[in-house]
Amino acid sequence: MSTTLAGDIRDRLRAAADPSRAAGQQAYMKSSMPFLGVRVPEARRIATHAAKGTTDAAALRETALQLWDAAGHREERYAAMALLALRPLRGDPALVPVVEHMVHTGQWWDYTDELAHRLADMHDTHPEATVALVHAWARAHDMWIRRIAILSQLGRGIRADRAVLVDTIEPNIADREFFIRKAIGWALREYARIAPGWVREYVAHRPLSPLSRREALKHHGADVTVERPGLPRLGADSARSNPDTGHERSPG
Repeated sequence: MSTTLAGDIRDRLRAAADPSRAAGQQAYMKSSMPFLGVRVPEARRIATHAAKGTTDAAALRETALQLWDAAGHREERYAAMALLALRPLRGDPALVPVVEHMVHTGQWWDYTDELAHRLADMHDTHPEATVALVHAWARAHDMWIRRIAILSQLGRGIRADRAVLVDTIEPNIADREFFIRKAIGWALREYARIAPGWVREYVAHRPLSPLSRREALKHHGADVTVERPGLPRLGADSARSNPDTGHERSPG
């Protein structure tokens, strides 16, 4: 079934291709892999519609890996990631090696940032194992693995764990890589929607880069200003070891 589904998705992507858009997408993403010219939301829709009714989690994982590894166009990889978000796989720890493989072989922000949401799902379904995972990944050699660890709570809102946020940021504060500094700022900016006062205090007392600091406080006070009750302050937290992201936006 997985081979048939992968082929069906490829055929649908090619049917939706717009060559007039493809070159601009490829140039924007600085991608060596060409584009078909399918907008990212449409590539996701094609994948999820083709897989509608599929409840076999193993088959969906296999299809996603087939699309990813054999991709000749970037939209096939966007479709592969969309399959990982389907209900039979959502929050499944069996996705960890798939996500890790995709991050290691993808090595770019559009992949990493989308895959971060799969870790966010796992924070909800298997919190202890996922905390241990992102603790290790935040200290990995691969910059993109560290980035996904920092961004692993994207979209969790009030469920975000402050101690986990600190634990993934702290080992990377001194990193000079743009994409790490940007991730730190983005993660803090997201958390500022929940605890703006805490983020303000954290930024004031940690040696963040100017980029991280600027991103963290970018929309400070503009949205939710309700602090979560009962959470420890910074000192206690430290003991526990496409939103607006500048130029990082969807190519479609």
